[in-house]
Amino acid sequence: MAQELIDLLWREHPLAPRGGARGPRAKVTTSQAVDAAIALADAEGLDAVTARRLAADLGISAMAVYTHVGSLEDLRVLMLDTACARHRPALYADEGWRGRVRQVAKSELDLYSGHWWILDIADQRTALGPGTIAKYDHELRAFDGAGLSDIDRDAALTFVLDFARSSAQARRPDPRAADMAAAWSAWGPRLAAYLGDDYPLAQRVGAAAGEAMDAAYSPAAAWEFGLARVLDALRAVIG
Repeated sequence: MAQELIDLLWREHPLAPRGGARGPRAKVTTSQAVDAAIALADAEGLDAVTARRLAADLGISAMAVYTHVGSLEDLRVLMLDTACARHRPALYADEGWRGRVRQVAKSELDLYSGHWWILDIADQRTALGPGTIAKYDHELRAFDGAGLSDIDRDAALTFVLDFARSSAQARRPDPRAADMAAAWSAWGPRLAAYLGDDYPLAQRVGAAAGEAMDAAYSPAAAWEFGLARVLDALRAVIG
């Protein structure tokens, strides 16, 4: 039987309970099972991480998987916490809060870009893990010297991370993107004919934005514009 999730999350801590000496030694460790699950999710997505598939990759039985991770829901929490622990952000290079917060936002976007499956996990128990807590502590320090209360510091960080998550959703690879580009190229003139003089504002703004970005949508342009507005909004609170 697997340990409780809290003990699995902190399995490397000196205070974590250890298994007994009796019985045959397990072929794999919990950390190896989590590593294999992360590799599988990186390659094929979170839905590919099943007990049967993971067991095949590890060379163990499907039931043995559950002796290491408890449940697939627990496994996802372990995967996310491990990803956070490995995503070690650089030391803050800017002395001002604005530069540090920008660094936090970019680091969060990089985390999603390295593991798109994280966007599919919404289990709040991830907040209990050592990797997630260490990440949270580092991110909070971006607001040092900003004069925020503890509650406002937490809220400000959540505001920034929520923006980064929504931006990551927009950047997530979409196999239909090529189809949309082809459809726009092939059907653009016919769409213009259908529209005629209707929706002049949408047509004017859409044409200007499309020409500026050389695309119907630019994640990079949306990121820079949105992050600047996030920082401006925080300045009103911090100032």
